[in-house]
Amino acid sequence: MNPKDIRIEEYNYNLPELRIAKYPLEERDHSKLLIYQRGDISETIFKHIADHIPEGSMLVFNETRVIHARLIFQKPTGGIIEIFCLEPGESHQDIQIAMLQKKSVLWKCMVGGASKWKEGQILSLSFGSHTLYASKSGFQEGTFLIQFTWDNIALTFAEVLQYAGQVPLPPYLNRNPEEKDNYTYQTVYARHEGSVAAPTAGLHFTAELLHTLGQKNIHTSFVTLHVGAGTFKPVKSELLADHEMHEEWITIDKVWLQKCLQHQSNIIAVGTTSLRTLESLYHIGLKLIKDPTHSEDNVLTLKQWEPYEANIQRITLQESWKAILAWMDKTGKEKLIAKTGILIAPGYKFGVAHGLITNFHQPSSTLLLLIAAGIGEDWKKVYQYALEHNYRFLSYGDSSLLWIREEFRK
Repeated sequence: MNPKDIRIEEYNYNLPELRIAKYPLEERDHSKLLIYQRGDISETIFKHIADHIPEGSMLVFNETRVIHARLIFQKPTGGIIEIFCLEPGESHQDIQIAMLQKKSVLWKCMVGGASKWKEGQILSLSFGSHTLYASKSGFQEGTFLIQFTWDNIALTFAEVLQYAGQVPLPPYLNRNPEEKDNYTYQTVYARHEGSVAAPTAGLHFTAELLHTLGQKNIHTSFVTLHVGAGTFKPVKSELLADHEMHEEWITIDKVWLQKCLQHQSNIIAVGTTSLRTLESLYHIGLKLIKDPTHSEDNVLTLKQWEPYEANIQRITLQESWKAILAWMDKTGKEKLIAKTGILIAPGYKFGVAHGLITNFHQPSSTLLLLIAAGIGEDWKKVYQYALEHNYRFLSYGDSSLLWIREEFRK
């Protein structure tokens, strides 16, 4: 199957409003867990997931941390301008560095009420005894470039957002953030600030459950992919060929790669963002095999259709990740920072992941296409089962453990 020929209408289903979880359960690990393997469906409670994962497997988590990306400015006339921070401007290729900037930073943003924001007008937002200022600095690739400055030079931009911003809840929840969302819309293992949406599959894990996994000799490892607002971007085009995939930042270190090379059986991605990271790294390694002289000054970037190119090589996971390690050694890097726009859809061949832990996704979305890439037409059976058995859907909903079918692996 050529994924460019996919008609998105074939990946639609009826999702009643009452099936969307507006709030999480009181206990993170008490959600339902649907298990799919080779056409069979069973279910349990999430806290028992370790009983359904083979000993020696490795779970890969995304330890990105959600930032308070939603800033509400009020004009002197009373009008509201909402600024949604997406990612740093081109001067900062590492989100972590951009988040640590003091006094001033340039950011790519979406702006609600932009037509009411006059050219040259500087907006201000008070937080505590301090003030954040915003001015328009240009327009690039569908987003506004916003220059932020603040009056306390001791504060980093991460701290400014924490105090001045709001939790960026998904639009389909149709409610304003509440105080408890600061905790519930964040994984217990979140570390590196930069996401504007939570890697929601990880919301079900508790510290106790992570300990249980270790006791059962199930390994854990952590990557960072900063989730962009594009994760909610609907596919509006009739054919997938006309859909432009969003790009997101990946960060992994050399020690992580070396560790993963020791565990290549039953690699399970915790969430679609972890899966995108793993599969992107496979193809980045392939790119470096093709061109080992890639400049260390250029960000390694994977475009959405690259995994489907006709002349693509078939290499092992070990060959791919050894190529990345060799390039890191050559360029003196301890950390790899890359961008991925990979689109995983039916027709994709998985090079890394054997399984996926994930929530239930929106109709006609790229995330649903990713599910179909791993389990084929059985996605319809899985989602019908979930609807008929009162599963809770989307970010604060229930979970699933999906084992990728062998025919969809390299």
